[in-house]
Amino acid sequence: MNDLNASLNAYRPDLADARLQGRVSAVRFVEPVSRQVVVAVADLRRAPRPDSPVDTQVLYGEIVDMFEEVEGWCWVQVRGDKYVGYVADTALTARINAPTHIITAPRTFLYPGPDMKLPVEAALSMGSMMSISGEAETRGTRYLQLANGGAIIAQHTMPLTGTLRDPVHIAERLLNTPYLWGGRSGHGIDCSGLVQLSHAFCGISLQRDTSMQMNSAGIEIDEERLRRGDLVFWKGHVAMMQDEKTIIHASGHAMAVVSEDYAEAVKRIGHLYGLPTGFRRVVT
Repeated sequence: MNDLNASLNAYRPDLADARLQGRVSAVRFVEPVSRQVVVAVADLRRAPRPDSPVDTQVLYGEIVDMFEEVEGWCWVQVRGDKYVGYVADTALTARINAPTHIITAPRTFLYPGPDMKLPVEAALSMGSMMSISGEAETRGTRYLQLANGGAIIAQHTMPLTGTLRDPVHIAERLLNTPYLWGGRSGHGIDCSGLVQLSHAFCGISLQRDTSMQMNSAGIEIDEERLRRGDLVFWKGHVAMMQDEKTIIHASGHAMAVVSEDYAEAVKRIGHLYGLPTGFRRVVT
């Protein structure tokens, strides 16, 4: 027992998700309770300490399942990609507002009311989830009003019922976004976070880590067949093809989301990490 991936299944020797009973061993099993993220970006850490590594991030409005709350930390599983870790209790609320819209701009502002001249309450990222209860217009600018207060620019959002078709186009909106290990937002993003976030807008749920994507995203293809949207994997890295000769990726070398020649990238990365380890196509 206990051979499940602990990054995607909530279990520890002392405590585990009740849904895993019979599959893992633990002293106690608990039913999760729902919580919603109420900060722009919540770091998901490996341990309940502020100096613990950040494995990924959860964005405003996303839902998590919580199993434990102790001394300022909540042990949770992200409802979307199933990642497990610890977030600060100040990042979550028990009052759930069902999301209706998603932020499509790389970054946008949350205002206390429908007026861009008001002091900004938060800087929200692409991928943040909004529960919209109304709309308003001020000086020709249309705003959507949130169920829990505040307003955002309407043209920076789309309904959750809509999907886009081209994940590369989404990734291109994030060009020059700073590279951030564990990052998954328009404020800072890593390679697999860029791939995951871009595909989410096309209605495709990908797992979080590069190794997980390499083993589960789409179908395996040959390098000779690469086209726009295909994924190229190295050990610990992933990029998306913009066309047959160009990739877009969150690059630790450039410390930003960049577009570069595929052949040159293979040569440069090869000096440190070797040649690509696989190629996959995700049908949108």
